[in-house]
Amino acid sequence: MVRNILSLGRNGLSDWLIQRVSAVILGIYFIGLLGFMLMTPDLGYAEWQTLFSRTWMRIASLAALLALCAHAWIGMWVIATDYLNNYMIGNKGTVIRLTFQAACALLIFIYLVWGVQILWGL
Repeated sequence: MVRNILSLGRNGLSDWLIQRVSAVILGIYFIGLLGFMLMTPDLGYAEWQTLFSRTWMRIASLAALLALCAHAWIGMWVIATDYLNNYMIGNKGTVIRLTFQAACALLIFIYLVWGVQILWGL
């Protein structure tokens, strides 16, 4: 039976939904950037600075950054649980998987904080 995807517990359906929604957000964002690049023939630093100084673009970029982090976390979690955990025997597999997941979580968090600092000039 399919459960409510809005519950606090993680399940495969919520992970699937997060992956799809984040992919759509990233697709729309990058199509928008591509459209901007194609419609701005003399693209230079001043045009990029003008585009990214607008609040709506910063919010769109933050949404894309959050979507990228969510997408990456679920992808790395699937790799850890499907490949690292299943092909290792005993506690060694659990240690390797947890180390991999901790490293991924730390890197994703660092990239998120770094991206927010770049976007908002903190």
